[in-house]
Amino acid sequence: MVVDLARTDPAGWEHDTHPITPLRETMVAEMHVASFSANPHGGFPLEHRGKYLAFTDLGTTVDGKGEFPTGVDYFKQLGVTAIQLLPFYDYGSVDENDPRQYNWGYDPLNYNVPEGSYSTNPFDGTVRITECKQMIQSLHAQGFKVIMDVVYNHMYTADNWFERVVSGYFVRRNADGTLSNGSGCGDDMASERAMMRRYIVDSVTYWAREYHIDGFRFDLMGLIDTDTMNAVRASLDALPGGKDLIMYGEPWAAGPSSTLPGTELANKEGLHLLDSRIGHFCDRTRDAIKGHVFERRIKGYVNGNAHDTKPQIELAVDAWRAPETNEGNAGQIIQYVSAHDDWTLWDKLCLSMIGDDSPESANKAESGHADDSHRTLESRDDALEHAYRAMPGTQTRKVLEANALAAGLIYTAAGIPFMLAGEEFGKTKFGNDNSFDSGVKVNELDWARAERMQGLVDYYRRLIAVRRANPGLFDAEHIAVEAPGNAVAYRSDDIAVLVNPDDEEYSLPVERIDSAFADSLHDDLPATPESASHAEARWVCVLDSSGTSTGEFRQTGIRIAGGGFPMPARTLSIWKRER
Repeated sequence: MVVDLARTDPAGWEHDTHPITPLRETMVAEMHVASFSANPHGGFPLEHRGKYLAFTDLGTTVDGKGEFPTGVDYFKQLGVTAIQLLPFYDYGSVDENDPRQYNWGYDPLNYNVPEGSYSTNPFDGTVRITECKQMIQSLHAQGFKVIMDVVYNHMYTADNWFERVVSGYFVRRNADGTLSNGSGCGDDMASERAMMRRYIVDSVTYWAREYHIDGFRFDLMGLIDTDTMNAVRASLDALPGGKDLIMYGEPWAAGPSSTLPGTELANKEGLHLLDSRIGHFCDRTRDAIKGHVFERRIKGYVNGNAHDTKPQIELAVDAWRAPETNEGNAGQIIQYVSAHDDWTLWDKLCLSMIGDDSPESANKAESGHADDSHRTLESRDDALEHAYRAMPGTQTRKVLEANALAAGLIYTAAGIPFMLAGEEFGKTKFGNDNSFDSGVKVNELDWARAERMQGLVDYYRRLIAVRRANPGLFDAEHIAVEAPGNAVAYRSDDIAVLVNPDDEEYSLPVERIDSAFADSLHDDLPATPESASHAEARWVCVLDSSGTSTGEFRQTGIRIAGGGFPMPARTLSIWKRER
């Protein structure tokens, strides 16, 4: 159908503007349009559940009781400043008129058209456009940037519109004529060809201009060539306020791709060729904190392998800016431990901390006692189910503690903090690590769980508040300080962070934090009153993780001027130097 776009603008659209949030204060929560509001406990109008318009509903609460906020109000109180939405262009894997169907949307059909299944009337093209704009307008009004997840590396099918127009031009092919499959989806788009590059640039620019999008997340950016990515950046920069629009992506691919000779891809090896304002997800931070993304038994710093990963954590919190690991400037680093794909953080922690690799399990299995082995398996499954549901008990408490450590590391690290929405209340998919078409029930934000997990939610809210109150954490140097055992400690300007993953309590001398910072400021310079005052600094604990399970943040508010910083077992604390 032919649409007059001017007639699709909602009332007041001409006054809609990008929120003024500098990059250093950007904190991203990722979510799916339908998953945001599908849960029946969310308090959304029935006709808006799973739709764009749910983002326009303010004042929603769990079960409509008026007690615990949901939806946009919830995320505003949480403190995040940007909402990244999984693909909401028109994609091909669902029947738009069947609300039972669900998909993440990484199968583009029509790049420049909003997805119809999220509209209240998918049969009228103007409705989906207007309601999509209403969603963005509402989020802007509440102070959120809107970041769009875009997938220009492949399409839903090789028999796509581009291939039909000029067969063999827009889609990469191997030397034998078969389709290149670096995306794992059967058809890699040839971004290095002039007209494909032009289409990508024009498409992104169109969404920014017509829909007022504030940023773009590029799926499998490692399949797109660096010249195209830089051309997109230049085109956005040319728009009014365009230099403030955000760009970042995944610097990897599912496999090799057949490109034209001389093509440089925007993967890890090509990052140095990208504009310094194009960011990328840092999987090294992710894996150092929680362990291997695909192997549940391979643990990270917070869930049982602190001894081996401590050096990596000290590099990660400074955004890997050491000469031997340099990944670019801090503004290019997306720091995260959870995203829509793979296990949720909660599930990874459950699987790695309550797994079947304990000595007891192995001994029973090897003993030949089938009944004992069977009972062990049942017991493990029961324990996992118990932990997934965050039911009270020792296992859940340990997972909570690990979750809190992971979040504390992300929100105090240099770079841009990012999380899957729901991480802050222990979002579970019950061990499903690839839920792209598993239905909305598996993927939804469980608002009743959010209310039940208020201790963890409140910890995240406080963490984000500390981050927003101390924007220097974004790019100031994070100086590692020698810490006992497997603990790490680091200082960034007036903030000190102490992380203890061990079961043993420690104490860290205050003078060690002060002298390390003074040495870095005044190396090879004579002593000054400012440097001398560091030894007499007074510190106040602005947040500790002890309240995630108890609701009581036991260290928060404590002041010390000498002696040692307390480091209770399995806790993280943030201290601010009082001037």
